[in-house]
Amino acid sequence: MAPRVLLPVPALSFLSLHFIVILLLAVQHPSYATRHDYGDALGKSILFFEGQRSGKLPPDQRVKWRRDSALKDGSAAGVDLTGGYYDAGDNIKFGFPMAFTTTLLSWSVIDFGKTMGPELKNAVKAVKWATDYLLKVTAVKGTVYVQVGDAFSDHNCWERPEDMDTSRAVYKVDGSHPGSDVAGETAAALAAASIVFRRRDPSYSRILLDRAVSVFEFADTHRGAYSGSLRSAVCPFYCDVNGYQDELLWGAAWLHKASRRREYREYIVRNEEVLGAGDSINEFGWDNKHAGINVLISKEVLMGKANYLKSFQQNADSFICSLLPGISHPQVQYSPGGLIFKAGSSNMQHVTSLSFLLLAYSNYLSHANKVVPCGQTSATPAQLKRLAKRQVDYILGDNPMQMSYMVGYGARYPQRIHHRASSLPSVKAHPAHIGCKAGSRYFLSPNPNPNLLIGAVVGGPNSSDAFPDSRPFFQESEPTTYINAPLVGLLAYFSAHPN
Repeated sequence: MAPRVLLPVPALSFLSLHFIVILLLAVQHPSYATRHDYGDALGKSILFFEGQRSGKLPPDQRVKWRRDSALKDGSAAGVDLTGGYYDAGDNIKFGFPMAFTTTLLSWSVIDFGKTMGPELKNAVKAVKWATDYLLKVTAVKGTVYVQVGDAFSDHNCWERPEDMDTSRAVYKVDGSHPGSDVAGETAAALAAASIVFRRRDPSYSRILLDRAVSVFEFADTHRGAYSGSLRSAVCPFYCDVNGYQDELLWGAAWLHKASRRREYREYIVRNEEVLGAGDSINEFGWDNKHAGINVLISKEVLMGKANYLKSFQQNADSFICSLLPGISHPQVQYSPGGLIFKAGSSNMQHVTSLSFLLLAYSNYLSHANKVVPCGQTSATPAQLKRLAKRQVDYILGDNPMQMSYMVGYGARYPQRIHHRASSLPSVKAHPAHIGCKAGSRYFLSPNPNPNLLIGAVVGGPNSSDAFPDSRPFFQESEPTTYINAPLVGLLAYFSAHPN
């Protein structure tokens, strides 16, 4: 994927706090606003992950049009790498975004699990499907298997995962070929998930935390970006544009949260400037963890437990101010309909990830009875929640297209998503093998996808709120796991606090 270019709009420093409140309220209540069933959307957002499963499907699989796939993954390297998730509408298992997805799913459960109701068990299953795979890819000490499948041959075909006959080449990082970015994110994912399972399955939790410690040590000892040694395999798909330094701090932050060990706290303090924690970049996703690091660590500061980390809270405040319409410079761009927009593909990944941080930080501020200072004004936790909720409501249908961007939610949603398994007839409907190029006619067909990938949130509309419901427009019509993962937490919160 190509690097995204931030498009700031001019700062409006003369705005009074009163006017900013009015502006945020206007964004919150567009003329097309409707009441939403956030609990229904939550269930669907988690169900989506079952449609993305790779490997041997379990007896309780609910997405029935999917079947077992990629059962020999890892055999090329003499290891078992079955399982995990396909990241998007293709059939490759990319470790970098899968680990980030796992971290955000875990964070969603940690912060918002109490409001998930009966869906909590399904959210935990979604985490475990990922961590079972991450334990496999890190089973050899000093090695992390980071990708299964050749992306170029895969993208040259349009076939079901159940029919795959493209290369399932295996790619790894090790001491001679470092990958601190993907290894650091994997350590973060394992550490975050260990918190999810701390009371539910203590022995599994210990396994996850011990592995996180080992993987982080490898990431920190053998420093380097994985796209340096694996460029031909991972670029331009999940090439590390941002560098590996943020993943090291991110991994240490999650390890400290999970283990409470002093060594990780000291690592954070010692490496804060070296690894770039001071960069208050208003971006957060599989390639850039800066904003997430600052928000995550700020919880400790706001609780009065870590004043020596005060700079992280200051960075988090700056990040939050950069998102609020009309408060300070630089700002993110908003579409005319009120959607956060960043140039590049799959814009909804920014919308859900940034909204998650807005909501998480607003909760931390509320508990500490704090506000965010933004120049001559300040922003309250309630304002941050309103902006996050506005983004969620836009996704669910409060937008100029009056379309839900979640498949299966609402009266109108994308019908032709860029997703191989969804767009091709299921194995049940068409038992015969569909070859690499035989699927092209389904890709080019104007007909709706035969299989509903319920809960999938697509890349979304362009900067003018227009959406081409068409498979070839993959930037807009392709769903990804890392769009849905932070949305799970958002929907959980708003299902319990709809107003």
